[in-house]
Amino acid sequence: MARPHVVVIGSGFGGLFAAQALAKSEVDVTLVSRTVAHLFQPLLYQVATGILSTGEIAPATRDILRNQPNATVLLAEVTRINLDSRVVVAEKLSKTIALKYDYLVVAAGAGQSYFGNDQFATFAPGMKTIDDALELRARIFGSLEMAELSEDADERRRLLTYVVVGAGPTGVEMAGQIAELTHHTLRRSFRRIDTTTARVLLLDGADAVLPPFGPELSAAARAELERNGVEVLLGALVTNVDATGLDVKFSDGRTERISAGCKVWAAGVQASPLGRTLAEQSGAGIDRAGRVEVNDDLTLPGRPEVFVVGDMISLNGLPGVAQVAIQGGRYAASKIAGEVTGHPVTTPFRYHDKGSMAVISRFGAVAKVGRLRLTGFVAWSAWLFVHLLYLVGFKNRVTTLLHWFITFVGRGRSERVTTEQQLVGRLAVKQLGPEFQPTIGGTLEPGKIKH
Repeated sequence: MARPHVVVIGSGFGGLFAAQALAKSEVDVTLVSRTVAHLFQPLLYQVATGILSTGEIAPATRDILRNQPNATVLLAEVTRINLDSRVVVAEKLSKTIALKYDYLVVAAGAGQSYFGNDQFATFAPGMKTIDDALELRARIFGSLEMAELSEDADERRRLLTYVVVGAGPTGVEMAGQIAELTHHTLRRSFRRIDTTTARVLLLDGADAVLPPFGPELSAAARAELERNGVEVLLGALVTNVDATGLDVKFSDGRTERISAGCKVWAAGVQASPLGRTLAEQSGAGIDRAGRVEVNDDLTLPGRPEVFVVGDMISLNGLPGVAQVAIQGGRYAASKIAGEVTGHPVTTPFRYHDKGSMAVISRFGAVAKVGRLRLTGFVAWSAWLFVHLLYLVGFKNRVTTLLHWFITFVGRGRSERVTTEQQLVGRLAVKQLGPEFQPTIGGTLEPGKIKH
């Protein structure tokens, strides 16, 4: 008798931890992902600012699961799901594969949201993928190089202006690191420009930095940002982004044009389009960010064999953070293992909040853990420990710790190589046209299944 087949979509925190949790179960696991690596997304900004290499935050999924005999990894993008036939279809270039499943775990994550202005992405990359981080690295360092070449004072000022949109953890950390990079690390590296004069602006439509952290930590984070040279502009909505800058409308009605050489978008997320596919077929609700309204056991309505975890779910206001995905993936695995062994798990999913952290500067951070509020070096030390704990692989932890020592003690940046391909790659892919990438969504007719 064939063992139950579990298909896991996505190699992020939710998908990977679900697959690993099924290592000792009498099931066969197929993990399908559009990338070859497990991305530690919270550290993407450190790739973009030259602190870490891609390999340190994105180890190969095959290597992580190489000692798990019941797990198979496939590099492909899921384009269609048929819940009635229990079939998942994935494509990679000209190859198409159809996978029958007994259980399905959908952990496809979320991408950047531009709130209906997707054209902004051309000029202000987000921070969701390795491609984003490498392109931003090329833009951040490239602006300095172009400023060094320029003979025009106004153009130099524009090139030395960095704007980060979004004052959540990603935006705060990115703005802080750009300020550290330009005001300290590179101040002796150029001869014709003074990098310490670089402007770093952090914009957000809200009235506070890091609103979920509470008023006390929000105020502390803003003070630390400003102490390190970041200009914080709140109540500021971006109405347009182009090659030379962006237009901003403030809550008091005034408008301003900000000329900038490098723009970073860290505001808003949009769940994977697969969420809409699942909602349409199951009758589940879906929110404005594309997250699926799931049952309290993370299953779809009327589909007890289909679990949705991580950034794709809308349940009790759960935040889109790594711990929700990790705990959700493990919970889904426990439900599957329980049914296979005849000992079903009947308790609903309960999220245990392990706290929130954000690094602002060298040795400066804020952390909220339960009722505890931490700032400064203590919070930074806690951040260091937690992030090392969740990095996958001993080698990754050692090399990451070495790079952090170089960066935070000596202010060095060992990962500063950029290429023109990284800078123009997004435009090149866009020019290839929609036929270059498969369309996501829709249902699959059983008669059209390919094997």
